[in-house]
Amino acid sequence: MRLIFAGTPEFAQVALAALHAAGHDIVLVLTQPDRPAGRGMKLQPSPVKQWALERGVPVAQPRSLRLDGKYPEDAAAARETLLAAKADAMIVAAYGLILPQWVLDLPPKGCLNIHASLLPRWRGAAPIHRAIEAGDSQTGITIMQMDAGLDTGDMLLVLPCSMASNDSTALLHDRLAELGGQAIVQALATLDMLPRQPQPAEGITYAHKIDKSEAALDWGLSAEVLARRIRAFDPFPGMTVPLATASGMETLKLWQAAAEPVDQAAKHAAQPGTVLSADASGVRVACGEGQLCLTQLQRPGGKRLGAADFLRGCPLQPGQRLVA
Repeated sequence: MRLIFAGTPEFAQVALAALHAAGHDIVLVLTQPDRPAGRGMKLQPSPVKQWALERGVPVAQPRSLRLDGKYPEDAAAARETLLAAKADAMIVAAYGLILPQWVLDLPPKGCLNIHASLLPRWRGAAPIHRAIEAGDSQTGITIMQMDAGLDTGDMLLVLPCSMASNDSTALLHDRLAELGGQAIVQALATLDMLPRQPQPAEGITYAHKIDKSEAALDWGLSAEVLARRIRAFDPFPGMTVPLATASGMETLKLWQAAAEPVDQAAKHAAQPGTVLSADASGVRVACGEGQLCLTQLQRPGGKRLGAADFLRGCPLQPGQRLVA
């Protein structure tokens, strides 16, 4: 098919590459405007744009697609570009802009979305993070015929994916990105025969966008909840705790941890946030329920380190508190 592809991050780039490898003609790529990144904060193209430029695929980067919105000139130019592409369908994956009705109506076969959850669970911006945070045992990819709602369109194809107990967002993202590429290629191969199934009215949840304010760790929560959040927020934004040092306060990032029952010898120990023990096997900290064994930590400006290496440079002592 002649396809327009709309997407921005690596998750979308994997699907774009799969469509190209399957023989589809990518006639136009839509992606977010370049963003500043890195130490020099230079403008960087998205992974999708990089892929397209390397292969000579035309790229458009409108700030908006709403003809009555803040950037009507961008939307008007995009409309002309989309019309000229004469595509059969538009494939959308983590694009970052809401598609107005005129875009949804433009391709003869409509706009298909690659969504990283088993809809209607985890509609919205951060389905991978929220599935891990909630302790789900299964997720997957849904290929959806897009409509004007937020991930409310009819389902065309669903491919499930099991979740491991140690999955971080980074690990699960990579598996779902590959599965998303497989799913959209499979869906397009039999598109005219796929039944359109309305999403169930029950089981709807929303995966709200991850906010940096969620990074601060609350030791009053259970160790199990905190362990899931640490995995869910890896690689962004990373869970953080304050640490008092001789030179002042600094912020530690926590990347790997496991929930444990409270050691009987320490059951009368301290309040949540108190270090119970610290050795090569991990830093154990009292929580509202259970204890959290921290096994990978990071100091400001440093690297992620296992507990043994971390403690050599930053010795923590039982009784010390990781609270502000």
